[in-house]
Formats: sequence, C-alpha cells, structure tokens
Amino acid sequence: MNHNYLIPANSKKSMLILGFFTPIDLVIFGVGCLFTLVMLFVFNSSVDLSMMILILAPALISAFLVMPVPNYHNVLQLITNIVTFLMGRKRYYWRGWCIKDEK
Repeated sequence: MNHNYLIPANSKKSMLILGFFTPIDLVIFGVGCLFTLVMLFVFNSSVDLSMMILILAPALISAFLVMPVPNYHNVLQLITNIVTFLMGRKRYYWRGWCIKDEK
C-alpha cells in the first residue's frame, strides 16, 4: 500500500439533496418562489419594470441565498460563517496539555 491513502474529495456531498441542497435550503427557496407567485397573481401584469423587480425580489433573493459557492455549501452558509466569526469570541485563552500548565 506504501502509505497511500484515498480520501474522497466530496464525502459530505452525498448527504445533500441533488448534491447541492439541504432541506432548509429547499424550504427557503420554496417559500421565496411561493411568495413571488402569490404576488404575481395579486398584482396587475401591466406594471412597470421597477414594480416587476420588486415582485420578483423574493424568488431572486432566495435563489441567491441557496446558490452554491466554492469552498462553502452555499451563500447562506458563507453569510452564517462570516456573522459567527464577526460576532464570536475575539479573545482566546490558552488551555493546553502542556506539563507547565499544571499546578
């Protein structure tokens, strides 16, 4: 074997729906599209471009949040990691296993 190890590159990808989505991603996208469909039925179809962009905004925003990006699951996970890093602990205390740390 010569100490050669085979590690799958995307071992967690098989746990995702269609290889890209978690159930919460599909819920976010579904709610955004459903809300957009309701708004399309409620408002008149002869509205101007700015109103049509506002009507389509929920679907566009939800699609942006569940869009896959490299090195992260999707944009929602990237935003979650950024917020966790910025709002998390900024000062770290050493608690090692070094013999000098024991009393």
